[in-house]
Amino acid sequence: MNHFRLDEREKKWLSKAEDLTDDFIRHTRHVLPVLARLCLVSTFFEDGCRMFQQWSDQVAFYQESWYIPPILGHLLVIHGVFGQIGSVCMILARKKIPWSVAVLGSVVLSQTILYRIFWEPKFLLRNVSIAGALIFLAAETFKEPESLFAGLPSGGDENNLRCMLMLVGRCCLALMYLTMIKFEFSLYRMLNLFISFGLMSCVIVGYRTRLMALVVAIFFFVINFYDNAWWTVPNDSNRFYRDFMKYDFFQALSVIGGLLLVIAYGPGGVSYDDFKKQW
Repeated sequence: MNHFRLDEREKKWLSKAEDLTDDFIRHTRHVLPVLARLCLVSTFFEDGCRMFQQWSDQVAFYQESWYIPPILGHLLVIHGVFGQIGSVCMILARKKIPWSVAVLGSVVLSQTILYRIFWEPKFLLRNVSIAGALIFLAAETFKEPESLFAGLPSGGDENNLRCMLMLVGRCCLALMYLTMIKFEFSLYRMLNLFISFGLMSCVIVGYRTRLMALVVAIFFFVINFYDNAWWTVPNDSNRFYRDFMKYDFFQALSVIGGLLLVIAYGPGGVSYDDFKKQW
């Protein structure tokens, strides 16, 4: 009996938490999608700015690594810089989003080849999972068609595609999140791992998705500012370490942006929450 009473209390607590989440979404419905997109594309904007600042170094790296003429090295840097910064500006302006997503995808693919990331499992997984951010941006362009009859669900291939993109995006988001966890044998790291794994599992399957995504976003936001405080590292003392922390910081912001989109639009049709409503 105590077990069932405990379950009832848990259900009431979760229902109250979901009500608070719904209130939060209603009050931020105009700001949340904009903030989500800003966080999602932040890693591309940062990488484009970094390449612009290190233009000559990037050209020299391409020349030495691939034995290419300087003009081709400059063209590759132009693709990386303006392809990312230009696409980010277009996405934030809500213009030509499919084309902008395609350009960003081409940058991710070219960098995977140029930096030989195929042989670095951790960074390969990150590049694969960063596709989750692009998938979320693509899924957002597919609006759920309104039903002719109020209260009835609407179908259609476009809606099904959007649902599948949201599912793939959630999986890639979780993969990116897990690749950023530092696996160290300390109480702090182990607690971080277990909490993250449990919450992200709920987001993947779509169980109380918006509530869990909000909790993960807040949790990861705090962890990100604690673990990846790149601004505290002097630029002259250890540039490589500072750049790596900055890279982690903005990739974490992309994860948070994806979570904010899940909060704003829900998990899509392929989720436990949706199946529960149908049955």
